[in-house]
Amino acid sequence: MSNRSVVAGVGLAGVMAHCGGDPVAAVRLLAGAIASAPAATEPYAALAELWQSRRPELKSGLEQDGSLSAVPAQAYFFFLEGDMDDAAMALGSVTGVRPDVAWGAAPWFGDARFLGTVSAEALAEACLRTLGYDHDLNTDEMRERFAPWFHALDVVSERSPVPESLASMARLPRHCGRYELAFALCDRADAVAQVMWTAVARAGTWRALGDLDQAAAAFERALTLDPANWSLYLDLADVRAEQSDFAAAAHLVQQGLEHAPQEVSLRAAAAAYRTRLSGSSGDLNALIDLAPELGSTPYRNLLIDHACAGPDLPRELVEKARRIIRAT
Repeated sequence: MSNRSVVAGVGLAGVMAHCGGDPVAAVRLLAGAIASAPAATEPYAALAELWQSRRPELKSGLEQDGSLSAVPAQAYFFFLEGDMDDAAMALGSVTGVRPDVAWGAAPWFGDARFLGTVSAEALAEACLRTLGYDHDLNTDEMRERFAPWFHALDVVSERSPVPESLASMARLPRHCGRYELAFALCDRADAVAQVMWTAVARAGTWRALGDLDQAAAAFERALTLDPANWSLYLDLADVRAEQSDFAAAAHLVQQGLEHAPQEVSLRAAAAAYRTRLSGSSGDLNALIDLAPELGSTPYRNLLIDHACAGPDLPRELVEKARRIIRAT
């Protein structure tokens, strides 16, 4: 029998009987029912009654439990306590792990008390937690599941337009292919104050859309707002490399190194882009030496690919570099 079937029609008394009177086991069962039907009201009614009657035991038991299975219920408990920030972040955590469930359909997540109280900072953090596991969210099914999140972003960003938070919020609709919402959040942030993070959010959205000219312009704007930020030089250099302007890419990385001369990603990019330009064996050897510090990442492999396309490189050296990719 499913968790949802156990809960339907029996109320908290039936749930507790099914769980042998163990309130933590009841929470897990009710959380399972939520996972089956996040918009159904019965599990939340039972949870509210359970929280009212067995709160001390639940607090102690759930602190010791620590399993993901109880997190949707804990998010609701935070809501009942009026702790809207922790409620949002808890829901973001479980959504990041299991975006295949429409957790945002929980009735409390669209409640006026929640939307009128949760801070922009907490909702932004919740959005980042939904993205922590590199799931593909750019599908019609995911956009439908995340619709309550998009509504929350619209309401909270209008109520509390904190630029840095709105820039973080914009990452969620961008990953879901809701580019117009991502840009709208950036516009709302810029209306308050122009900050570097908003320009970066714009750049990331243009890049996702494949408009590298607009992405580069946005990164250039970010650099005017934070000219000592080495990572912005690298971001812009990578866009220029995508545009096959390796001279500009190498120059930008060199500027970044003036601010962070020991940063390994800058040093590796400098070696890769110089190799692509000049076919320097010394620079390709430098990239090979730096590769272990970059780890087995797509970015490391991309730099190696760029470098190996340099002119007149010794075949055996190119093969040595490419073996790094094949070995992972």
